[in-house]
Amino acid sequence: MLRIAVVEDEEVYQKQLIEFLERFQQEKEMPLDIEIYTDGDEFINKYDAQFDIILMDIQMPLMDGMSAAEEIRKIDSKVIIIFITNMAQYAIKGYAVDAMDYVLKPITYFSFSERLDKATKKLRKRETHYLTVKVTNGYIRLEVSDIYYIESQGHKLIIYTKDGEIESSGAMKDLENKLSDYGFFRLHRGYFVNLSHVEGINDSCALVKGDEIPISRAKRKNFMKSLADHGEV
Repeated sequence: MLRIAVVEDEEVYQKQLIEFLERFQQEKEMPLDIEIYTDGDEFINKYDAQFDIILMDIQMPLMDGMSAAEEIRKIDSKVIIIFITNMAQYAIKGYAVDAMDYVLKPITYFSFSERLDKATKKLRKRETHYLTVKVTNGYIRLEVSDIYYIESQGHKLIIYTKDGEIESSGAMKDLENKLSDYGFFRLHRGYFVNLSHVEGINDSCALVKGDEIPISRAKRKNFMKSLADHGEV
């Protein structure tokens, strides 16, 4: 369950944000725990790094959102902050407090859900996920973020990780089904890469930890889009 704080002094926007959060919750089938605050000062006094996402109005009477965010960052460097404002120039200053993004008033559900979806993807990337693979002497559990790429050689799979190469057996398709939700992309029939470890691209290859991985012509466009989307999260 994600814990979300709404820090907004205007009742009309409080209600709208709650409605949007409830709609997002239903669409994504993602349980949310929502708490409402009416001022930055009130929020800071009760803040104990207990939230995953903060939706913060910038203009509030006692303590504005920017000042509140500065106080938050003194004790919590991880929480995702999304500013709600009617003036983009204020929101741009949010990068000084590592705000992820901002939503302009009047708020539309499309722009709001885009930012929230981006935030939830960022949170998922922080989670630790594991993959269990079969090896000669049994099974081994790997941390997904430690996998650079996987190469298929017939019925043999070579998994390249931060700790070296691991030989396994099985079909690439099985690993593709397990890892696609964690930022991996099948850029060639014989290769499946972790987008987080792509260091560069040339005309026909992706550079992954110093190795050149071929990109099939049919996959190139979708690979570039997936890589760009992954980098924005």
